[in-house]
Amino acid sequence: MSGFVTKSVAQEQQAQKIETRTAVERIAGFALIATAMAALAVLGAAALFAQGQDKDKYLLVSPGGIAFSDFRGYEDWADVSSARTTEILKVIVANPTMINAYKAGVPGNGQPFPEGSMIVKLQWKLKKSTEAPFAVEVPDVFSQAFVMEKDSKRFSKSGGWGYAVFNYDPASDKFTADAKSPSDCGYACHTPVKAKDYIFHPYQKR
Repeated sequence: MSGFVTKSVAQEQQAQKIETRTAVERIAGFALIATAMAALAVLGAAALFAQGQDKDKYLLVSPGGIAFSDFRGYEDWADVSSARTTEILKVIVANPTMINAYKAGVPGNGQPFPEGSMIVKLQWKLKKSTEAPFAVEVPDVFSQAFVMEKDSKRFSKSGGWGYAVFNYDPASDKFTADAKSPSDCGYACHTPVKAKDYIFHPYQKR
């Protein structure tokens, strides 16, 4: 009789162990699923945030068919040179394809820039610094991005370069494609430097 009781107790204990293990595995499974879903939610939110950051600016297309998205990432491109007028400060940056060509001697060596070269002229209004202990003008409000891209087949009528201007409005923090950009300087303005593949600014070596 005692043997039967002992066996029953052992079986019950074994059954409890199995039930406990099953419950733990079930909870662990739920925890894993919850963690995965949370991770996906975070990634999804980050993706939506990134899309929100880009969607307005990079959906713009100029009247001449130049897409701002062609120049995606220009904020991190290397600088080529700078220039200024009485009212505007200009910083010129270029994509890696064009920077490598500059370093190889283009256009001074008589060679044109390769296909896919892109350059952006970023323009700010100026103001006098109220902090520097000497007289100096510094960037004030950003105003325009003037862009050029090399595609000889697409832009065969303008020396192989496409031109566009995208205006920036600080009040709304929005860019717009300049309606006059096809005739606003562009090819006609750059013809005096045709021998330099239509590029005004030489690369300023460090």
